[in-house]
Amino acid sequence: MEIGIIGSGHIGGTLTRRLSSLGHDVAVTNSRGPESLTDLAAETGARAATLEEVVQGAELVVVAIPLKAVPALPAALFDGKLVVDANNYYPQRDGDVAELLDRSLSSSRWTADHLKGARVVKTFNNIQAAQLMDQGKPAGTAGRIALPVAGDDADAKKTVMGLVDELGFDPVDAGTLDESWRQQPDTPVYGTDRDADGVREGLAAARP
Repeated sequence: MEIGIIGSGHIGGTLTRRLSSLGHDVAVTNSRGPESLTDLAAETGARAATLEEVVQGAELVVVAIPLKAVPALPAALFDGKLVVDANNYYPQRDGDVAELLDRSLSSSRWTADHLKGARVVKTFNNIQAAQLMDQGKPAGTAGRIALPVAGDDADAKKTVMGLVDELGFDPVDAGTLDESWRQQPDTPVYGTDRDADGVREGLAAARP
């Protein structure tokens, strides 16, 4: 696949490494510009590019930036794109967002509202970068870490679940974007490296 990654921090950088190693055509960008990504590009073979280049050329775009930066993304650029939301809302970093503080909106619904026209799927937000880098296992391996995948578009979700499996994790259907609060910080599945049954149990046990 042609995959664009917005953000080169812990999760964005890890996905750049992993997806490039699997043979995907990866382009990566960040807020500091392509020249700041020379080392990552040399290490991985990914292309350092501008935001516009990364999104326009991609079949799938991963957004892995501070949530507070999402409203600055040019929404029209993402129209019709499959967007993987790997973000979390952290008030201490992102500031007070009323509808996220009281959980009347999931953070992915909030993101989708800003990127109207995009097909948003939530995953990679509940796993630590080190595990994402090193703990992928072949399908069928006992204790294989599972990742919840939430979204409203069935085809988009199926594509993302396939990518999760390819990375070495069991994808678990976590419902719609409105239900994706069940995989946000301070829920049973956040940062806990559960297997598929454990993720299903954790999603069901989550409370607002």
